[in-house]
Amino acid sequence: MEPGGSCHVSLRTCAGNMTLPAHALPGPAGGGGVFSLRRHNRNCNNVCIEMIRWFPTGFLPRLPLTFRTCRKHLSQVEEESVSHSVFKVLQHYYQKKLKLAIIGQSLFGQEVYSSLRKQGHKVVGVFTVPDKDGKADPLAVAAEKDGTPLFKFPRWRNKGQPLPEVVDAYKSVGAELNVMPFCSQFIPMNVIDHPKHGSIIYHPSILPLHRGASAINWTLIHGDEKAGFTVFWADDGLDTGPILLQRECAVEPDDTVDTLYNRFLFPEGIKAMVESVQLIADGKAPRIPQPEEGASYEGIQRKSNARVDLAQPAKAIHNWIRGHDKVPGAWALIGGQSVTFYGSSMLSGSVPAGQPLEIEGASQPGIISKNGLVLFGNDGKALLVKNLQFEDGKMIPASKYFSSGENSSVELTNEEKQMAEEIRNIWKAILSNVPAIVDTTDFFKSGAASMDVVRLVEEVKQKCAGVQLQNEDVYMATTFQDFIQIFVRKLRGEDQEEELTIDYATKEVNNMTVKMPYQCFINGKFEDAEDGKTYSTINPTDGSVICKVSYAAVGDVDRAVAAAKEAFDNGPWGRMNPRDRGSLLYKLADLMEEHQEELATIESIDSGAVYTLALKTHVGMSIQTFRYFAGWCDKIQGKTIPINQARPNRNLTFTKKEPLGVCAIVIPWNYPLMMLAWKSAACLAAGNTLVLKPAQVTPLTALKFAELSVKAGIPKGVINILPGSGGMVGQRLSDHPDIRKLGFTGSTPVGKQIMKSCALSNLKKVSLELGGKSPLIIFSDCDMDKAVRMGMSSVFFNKGENCIAAGRLFVEESIHDEYIRRVVEEIMKMKIGDPLDRSTDHGPQNHKAHLDKLLEYCEIGVKEGATLVYGGKQVDRPGFFMQPTVFTDVEDHMFIAKEESFGPVMVVSKFRNGDVDGVLQRANDTEYGLASGVFTRDINKAMYVSEQLEAGTVFVNTYNKTDVASPFGGFKQSGFGKDLGEDALSEYLKTKAVTVEY
Repeated sequence: MEPGGSCHVSLRTCAGNMTLPAHALPGPAGGGGVFSLRRHNRNCNNVCIEMIRWFPTGFLPRLPLTFRTCRKHLSQVEEESVSHSVFKVLQHYYQKKLKLAIIGQSLFGQEVYSSLRKQGHKVVGVFTVPDKDGKADPLAVAAEKDGTPLFKFPRWRNKGQPLPEVVDAYKSVGAELNVMPFCSQFIPMNVIDHPKHGSIIYHPSILPLHRGASAINWTLIHGDEKAGFTVFWADDGLDTGPILLQRECAVEPDDTVDTLYNRFLFPEGIKAMVESVQLIADGKAPRIPQPEEGASYEGIQRKSNARVDLAQPAKAIHNWIRGHDKVPGAWALIGGQSVTFYGSSMLSGSVPAGQPLEIEGASQPGIISKNGLVLFGNDGKALLVKNLQFEDGKMIPASKYFSSGENSSVELTNEEKQMAEEIRNIWKAILSNVPAIVDTTDFFKSGAASMDVVRLVEEVKQKCAGVQLQNEDVYMATTFQDFIQIFVRKLRGEDQEEELTIDYATKEVNNMTVKMPYQCFINGKFEDAEDGKTYSTINPTDGSVICKVSYAAVGDVDRAVAAAKEAFDNGPWGRMNPRDRGSLLYKLADLMEEHQEELATIESIDSGAVYTLALKTHVGMSIQTFRYFAGWCDKIQGKTIPINQARPNRNLTFTKKEPLGVCAIVIPWNYPLMMLAWKSAACLAAGNTLVLKPAQVTPLTALKFAELSVKAGIPKGVINILPGSGGMVGQRLSDHPDIRKLGFTGSTPVGKQIMKSCALSNLKKVSLELGGKSPLIIFSDCDMDKAVRMGMSSVFFNKGENCIAAGRLFVEESIHDEYIRRVVEEIMKMKIGDPLDRSTDHGPQNHKAHLDKLLEYCEIGVKEGATLVYGGKQVDRPGFFMQPTVFTDVEDHMFIAKEESFGPVMVVSKFRNGDVDGVLQRANDTEYGLASGVFTRDINKAMYVSEQLEAGTVFVNTYNKTDVASPFGGFKQSGFGKDLGEDALSEYLKTKAVTVEY
């Protein structure tokens, strides 16, 4: 508001509404007075001020605003000055604004121009380059649209001398500051120095490093860890003027000129230019002389000097290629022709197989693999190039080098011909200088630039809804006829990933045809093991062979890890919006539900699980697990943390939760699908990729899951499944340097070996769910019916093949005999038989070796003097059936009192009446601590016992009650880390702390 202007502000306070005159407000020149508010209500602890609306009659626009501030009263009625608070709200509109001349070009110049106008600065003139091929520069387009004075000078100097008519035209606009966001022309010093505040320039490097026109290129070529930009005051040197403002960012391993510019230099550069102008307007802009130490100048990179030297380390080759991607493009000679490389990344893991390619100057031939062109440095290390461009401008995926000429043209339908004509019109509008668009018209040779690529893609997508076109497609098909071909193929869906090919093993069983994949699943495809080896997976119900399954080798592990790493580093999974990732996991859960009967049937014939239990628990809880973690995908977040301030500056510290990378998961055979779900759902929700090894004896539901993951749209490489042995596949996963986390469920001895290997290899993160000997204490004041029912479930659930099974029951002496009698009565009612029979209670043990181990376990118990009350033998029928077994009189020193059976063996010991502490000491006298339980009607006793039991899970008057939302994991030699619940996500995330000073 100008002095003397008429304006009122309406305020609402705790004392009611009031109107304040304009003279009560501080003006931009310091005019105006101070008004105060008095608290009228002694019961009000705050003075509350709310600005309702401006009613201006001066030069300010009509502006609705809302503002609230509260000030705490310390004593009785007192006055509070609020002029400063109101002034803070209005200061944006009172800020000093400048008259600017924008000198430059490009989309960057256009965005800076538009942003400065939005901030209230007056652009009195735009000076840009002349039209090229009839097309105006984006900055010129914006200025012309706004009616801003526009000048298009071909040059400002002639033979080193300023052109008087150009300088006069510039001076006529009366600029107070020259803003030069991107300028390719030489501007005379009498123009640079003419405005009151001089001139500021944007430069894309952290000056004094990388002075010169190719600063971004050289940042990458030199392998700098940090990139950034500088806004500096122009002087008569080359990028040598005093620094006004600088910003920096980390350089990612595979950044290119394009990605670095688009991610940071472009968006943050626009903000910085606007901020710099305001600092100048406010009289706060610094002028920091550039140090000479560390200064460097590099020449302009052009195609002629962008040839890559292949006789150097792989990292240097990679930096050279990415430092020229996309402009001007690093190239080498292949077959006498210059071929330009795009999309370079360092190759980790094993080198993929492929066809050799001779490249002039290379230390050894490259390899055309299915992933791209592998180049080798003179240090033996390798890098991967995604795309190649030939001298005629045609770009192809490097993997298609030897087959690039094999693609035949598709015949267009009448409807597609009509679309092609519409696209021809789009080309004509963009390439306005070209008289006619013919089949051989080249998009780029006709004058198109990168912004035209964006326009072409977006206009075609707008005209033809549903076609999945990308900017890269234009570079791949530069002529009109090639572009139409790629457009039609995409429109028809022919460009999509090739349809998943599966060789099924099929069986007519359980009144359905089950179709079971049996090969390794690597990078979105089912394929045989590297050496072609297979093994038989057995149906424990009758000992018959279900099918032959691929037996993965070390080479298969390396390929799977490489696929998972590629998917994490460069695939869509890592760039995906977390909510979209959750949608894919929901879809996967839906497909599992759609196939639940088939999954449960496969689980029954492969693991021996009773079908009804497989349907409800093995499969049902797996579906619930994926849905639960799908919901977590967009709720993984960090915190803000108050820290000591670096006065007079301030600090903001916050944390970010980030995925680990490639994770390995090794699961057991007792719940094949459910154990997969418990670990992989959390792993995927966190954004990781995975390589999973199912148990050798139960691989089939994991491979069926892989098939469903493809149908759900999970990108290739995100999930990889490797059936095979723990000694080979599991060991290689433990040792692999590219795996950042390994989750394992299995025995304690194997868990210790895995932990050792993970530590020695690359100190990868580990979570272990290991053996158990879970105690269940049954007091005499229990609900006997429930204690018998749940006690039996604690032992015989899933044939006793249950990690949290009650390995030892402690029954109070006064009810011991009755308890055992009732348990035996119930066992005798159990139906043992075919797990697919809906009336079956107890199915076969998982495999023959485990059955033999259980029989030996029972023999040891008898030899040591325990009383075998029931069972202890194999059932006389085909298959691997074990009788439910009950031992009593088990003493603490016995083998069966200390070691886990992992089968249907109830081990019962008495304890003296009322001896709570004594039985707790015996229950905790074990190296395991996975689960535990107590049955009593006394809540005080229940709480006391639950506090004293040393186990990760304690069940009170129930057992086996697990839920997807509740964390699951053990203590002591039962391992560490959690499955399920929010805690499980932490196993697959890393926390990064970021501290900002301002």
